[in-house]
Amino acid sequence: MDTLTPYEVEEKVLDEIVGKYKGSPGVLLSTLEAVQEANPLKFLPQKTLLQVAKKLNVPATQVYSVATFYSFFNLKPQGKHTIVVCRGTACHTKGSRELLNSVGQILGFRYEFDETEPSYTTPDNEFTIRTVACFGQCAQAPVVAVDGVIHSNVNAPKLLKILKKVKSSSYAKNQSK
Repeated sequence: MDTLTPYEVEEKVLDEIVGKYKGSPGVLLSTLEAVQEANPLKFLPQKTLLQVAKKLNVPATQVYSVATFYSFFNLKPQGKHTIVVCRGTACHTKGSRELLNSVGQILGFRYEFDETEPSYTTPDNEFTIRTVACFGQCAQAPVVAVDGVIHSNVNAPKLLKILKKVKSSSYAKNQSK
């Protein structure tokens, strides 16, 4: 019997998800989305991709192609909280790159934005920092989304205030467990 790493979805859960979507249009997309959501770190490990391929009877290359084509699938562990910084032209000219570079300092770790890496997760898996091409809110640049909530006209002090709130609410939740 294989032991489960903390990053894998239980076989039983995987079977339930596959059973729910098998035979329906878009079975692969729906299955991958549900499996990623079931993973505590919201990502699709290689072993999981291979299991999905086997259970759906599709080539592993097809599963991998879908998982890498759509930006909402993650192949690396994600943080409990997500920070998305807009890198569109308006946001860029109003300082989004500086915001990205200050995120690490605000969160207390060394981080420098790398154009080749679409996201970065903090070593404690609390935060994932990623970029988006454009939020479509250029008049309110720079724009940052934190846990799905859009914040406009963001500067480093404003981002610090937002992240302090997120960290304190996360801390409070963890203490009550």
